Order: sequence, then structure tokens, then C-alpha cells
Amino acid sequence: MANTELTGPWADFAGHEELVVAYDEASGMQAVIAVHSTVLGPALGGVRMSCYADRPESGDQPRRTEAARHDALRLSRAMTYKNALAGLDHGGGKGVIFGDPGNKSVEVLHAFGRLVASLNGRYITAGDVGMSVADMDTIGQTCRWTTGRSPESGGLGDSGILTAVGVWQAMRAAAGQVWGTCDLAGRRVGVVGAGKVGGRLIGHLIDEGASVYVVDPATATLAGVLEKYPQVQVLESTAGLLATDLDVLSPNAMGGFLTMELAEHLSVPLICGGANNQLAAPEVAGVLAGRGVLYAPDFVVNCGGVIQVAEELAGCDLERARAKVMQVFTTTEKVLARAQLTGCTPMAAAEALAEDRIAGRG
Repeated sequence: MANTELTGPWADFAGHEELVVAYDEASGMQAVIAVHSTVLGPALGGVRMSCYADRPESGDQPRRTEAARHDALRLSRAMTYKNALAGLDHGGGKGVIFGDPGNKSVEVLHAFGRLVASLNGRYITAGDVGMSVADMDTIGQTCRWTTGRSPESGGLGDSGILTAVGVWQAMRAAAGQVWGTCDLAGRRVGVVGAGKVGGRLIGHLIDEGASVYVVDPATATLAGVLEKYPQVQVLESTAGLLATDLDVLSPNAMGGFLTMELAEHLSVPLICGGANNQLAAPEVAGVLAGRGVLYAPDFVVNCGGVIQVAEELAGCDLERARAKVMQVFTTTEKVLARAQLTGCTPMAAAEALAEDRIAGRG
């Protein structure tokens, strides 16, 4: 396995402590690990698996590598802020494995585990998009710095459980600023993505009495949601969802959902969801704010999962982790209050609060 330094076109990410690009010949594993910061403690963040075939140049290996590096670098920086605001003694890191998540091998997962182990605890991995609890158990066979494992392997299972709780609490806090009440009863909430997080979030929303509209490309996923919650209204496309008169838009799928074009036309009062990197570009935050749309920063909203996996390192007490996740409500209130006080966007306020803690001021 080989490392490369953060140079050339990656100078924009010079704040990162380390970037590892690796290839394991025996298994064919190709991976990237980005360590943004270890100031508060070992970097903690998930590993995702993707083919990175969403670009026109996806057949060109260097471009695929570029997309994966950018993903790891951007996500690891967000993990530093997320962990800081969650009150965890961890910095931010992220892993990316190139490949089809539906066709992964034990050999590839073992090789990734060895790669993480080679960092000697500077980076602690967990599950993310394209990775299951069983996959984390397999990675854990070659790396002790692995979380997101099954109870049988010393973990707490699927971190989507508490991620959804955090999104729900953040949504309630943000609703309080928009409407003067945290009660979501009667609110029309559009959920994009009904998987591990979105599917569980729907349950919390239904319990509160919200009207839920959902879109997801997986027919089986939608069937599972309707079996549990027949009152949910399923829409055929994201465009159809966005054309619906909504109070809250909740992106819970892949990142980059909130493009500049969408922001310039979106009229929903509140955006609050569990997806990472929802803004396609940093400037989108200002456009949303300028149009009176309240955007609850993703790394504030979706920290429940990392709180859950961090608990695996501290004693595996799920109820203790849940109690900490419920504090996302208070953290969201603090972020929004700072944004109002300083006249900045909620994203800028959240980053400032995180940087205060990292610098020892919070």
C-alpha cells in the first residue's frame, strides 16, 4: 500500500493533517482515507463504498480518483465540525473504497481494515453509504479501530437508529424558530430518501402527527415504509415532491442535493435532513438565507450516528448515547440563535461554534 501527500490541486484542502491514497494488489482494493483533524482526539468518521460513476468522465480512472479524493476530503472536514458540536473528543476523518457496494469481497474489506490499522489509531472507521453492519464486522477482523459493528461483535448495530433521532430533534428546534412552536403536528414534510435514516425519521414524524410525503428510487424501500405507515404519501419523482406545498424538506439520501438552481427557486420554509454535504456549493447557504429559507446545517443535524458509534469506544450504553443525541435540539437552537445574533447563515454559525470548541473557547 502506498501513501501520497496533499499537494497540487489539493492545496485547497491544506488544513487537513493527512491524505492516504492506497491500492492493495492482492485484493484489488482501492481506497482513500482523509484525516482532517486530531486536535480533539483521534479522527472518527465512516467509510463509504461507491463506483463514483456519476461523472461523464467516470470511465477515466484519474477522474474517478479525483472524485473520491474530493469526497473524502470534504466529508472529513465536515466530520471535524460534526464531532466538535456533538461534544465528542474526536476529530474528523473519512474513508472511501472504490467499487460496487453490491459486489464487495471479504478480501477488499480485510485490506481496508489493514489500511486503517496502519494509521495506528489516528483514524477510527465506521459505517457509511454502501456499508452494512456486517461489513464493519468484517473490517473489524483486521482492525481494532472499527466501530458500527453488530452487538455480537461488541458494537451497537445500525447507527441510523440514532441518526434519525437527531434529525427529528433538530427539525423540532428549527420549527420553533420558523413557526414559534416545536410541534410538528400537521406540518407537511417531504422526505427524500427512505433508507436507514429517512425511513426511521418518517416514524418519528408520523408519531408527532406530521403529514409525510416521500420519494425514493428503491421500490422495495417504499413498500417497507408503506407497510409500516400506510398514511405516507409516495410520490414518483423528486420533481413531484418539490412541486408539493411543503413546510419542511428533508434530504436524507446522497449529498449535493441542494444546488444553486434549486436554491434560487425553492420556497419551502425549512430544510432539515440527515444527508451529508447537502449543499452542492458553499454559496448555496447564502442564497437560501437570502430567500428566507432556514437551512439547518447537516453536520449539526445528523450527528446522532457518530455519537452512537463513539459510544462503542466508551462502554456500549445505547441509552446513554440516545440521551446525548437528544441534546441535538439544544445545539440546533444555539446555532440558530448565533446566526440571528450575528446576521450570518446557520452554516457559518455552526462552523464558528465548532471552531470555538476546537480552539478551546467553547
